[in-house]
Amino acid sequence: MGVRETVKDVWQRLAGVDAAEGDATRGDRKTRMLPSILTPYRGARSGQEALPKPTPANLRKFSETPVVRRAINLVKDKVASMDWQVRVRRGYSADAVENVQERLGILRRCMEEPNASDSFRVLWEQVIEDLLVGGFGAVEMEATGDPLRPFHLWAVDGATIQVDSRWDGDPAAPRYAQATGRLGADALVPLRDDELIYVRLNPRSHTPFGLGRLEVAFEAVNQFLSAHRYAGRLASNSVVQYALWLNEATPEQHDRLIRWWQDEIEGTGRVPVLSSEKKPEVLRFAGGTDADLRLQWQEMLIRMIANAFELPPMLLGVEGDVNRSTAAELADEAFQSAVVPVAKLLAEHITRDLFAKKLGWREFEFCFNELEGRDDASEAAIQKTLIEAGVLTVNEVREMRGLAPLASKEVQQ
Repeated sequence: MGVRETVKDVWQRLAGVDAAEGDATRGDRKTRMLPSILTPYRGARSGQEALPKPTPANLRKFSETPVVRRAINLVKDKVASMDWQVRVRRGYSADAVENVQERLGILRRCMEEPNASDSFRVLWEQVIEDLLVGGFGAVEMEATGDPLRPFHLWAVDGATIQVDSRWDGDPAAPRYAQATGRLGADALVPLRDDELIYVRLNPRSHTPFGLGRLEVAFEAVNQFLSAHRYAGRLASNSVVQYALWLNEATPEQHDRLIRWWQDEIEGTGRVPVLSSEKKPEVLRFAGGTDADLRLQWQEMLIRMIANAFELPPMLLGVEGDVNRSTAAELADEAFQSAVVPVAKLLAEHITRDLFAKKLGWREFEFCFNELEGRDDASEAAIQKTLIEAGVLTVNEVREMRGLAPLASKEVQQ
């Protein structure tokens, strides 16, 4: 039986497989962190540049280059390091929710320590990385049966997740499966909808998969790497851009000059001394200036990469058109266009998939505290104005900042 027949057979048997096999009281993990070894891209021939396909292996290889890594870290580090809170969801009253403070403390503690080895930031940095690189971010959710720690979370390689397009919404039927790289019955690990948080960036109707920002910039990144390599070889003199022309030289003189240059002059730093009837002429193939490095072309490619990541080119090192009056506006634009959508997407999935579907606690929601304004001073001034105008109360502002409400006497003072 071939690989295609094996995978097809496993998918056909998924409808009759209980995806929750195992000890539910321990929250054991079913998926594997690294199910396969992804080999990096190699050119077809030595010295020949070819455009590779945007496979997960090539996307992750490109994500390790300096410009792309800078763009990813700008979004990932900001989102993962923001202050966050778990609060009562809009439309619910804290007085009507049973054991509200105790349950909020449980959710907070479980989010801070999602499993035995990861912290909140370590876990979600992995998810955001996959989200920006390939548009697939995945987190496995497993119930533990412990009322003080009701769930465990693990980051999953989103590239190994397959989506069943025929899933009809049945919570007992598997919706996802992880490809383990093995053959036979262990080729796929089925997962129900309440066992996996699958985050898609740029969702589209014609495919169940998302579109990562690096996928959009893939061709521009490949061209930038090619131009950068060429400029590096040119700057290190490994690419010769001139030739020496000897007029009316015999073949013997020509060969003797080549041997003399290679044996006595090349790489030694000595001053070559030539004696001939006619002066040799140097023929240059380029201008011999910085224009040969194609720096403007590289700068344009950096701008295209920045556009794909929804960032201003200033944040990727292009500062030619930036001054003091526009820098703050560009930084705020980057925060609103690149950071805020990713943060809100993660918060919505945590609220819906983890709190509502997995635990059934629809009264609570997860949110980041720093999405409304980047400047703490300006945000505090706005909140103060709203309090004085009667639009917000002190306790509402404290809730926005993740602080406990004050007693009625303290508010009056």
